[in-house]
Amino acid sequence: MAVLGRARVTIVKRDGGIVRSEFEVDRAVEQYSDMIRRICLYQLKNATDTEDVFQTVFLKYLIYPKSFDSPEHEKAWFIRVTLNACRDHLKSLFRRHTLPLEELGEEVAAIPPEQHQVLDAVRALPTKYKDVIYLHYYEGYSAAEIGNLLGKKENTVYSLLARGRTMLREALGGDL
Repeated sequence: MAVLGRARVTIVKRDGGIVRSEFEVDRAVEQYSDMIRRICLYQLKNATDTEDVFQTVFLKYLIYPKSFDSPEHEKAWFIRVTLNACRDHLKSLFRRHTLPLEELGEEVAAIPPEQHQVLDAVRALPTKYKDVIYLHYYEGYSAAEIGNLLGKKENTVYSLLARGRTMLREALGGDL
């Protein structure tokens, strides 16, 4: 371990190679933490589970041995890893046999009351629709970008968006 200024840099080795420095991880946390927390809260609906998955995602980043082609590639990697980690967490045996102490916690209080109904309707969608709706409307991704992130064809994403919007319209009584 080396000390540079006031920050400690721990060099982690995996299979004989140096993986990521603390500075790289700090930069990534600064750049992607808000997005990752939003995705986790949206998927998990629980602040405590969000923090668990948040740490898991950055631990995976710390030990990920490959470099990224571009900032967009790195961001897409974070989204994919976050979604997978949320799904893994939701499928875990421990999670299936426990009840959360809070439904959404204080995070819901920050959402205007008139949007609670829409947010609840989006959360009630099946996962394949919920993911594309979230990435398109909340994160601003195009259908082509969502297709690349989720491993689906662009036209499939358009179909999922259309069906998801139809389901939301029905759930909200045509109020979309």
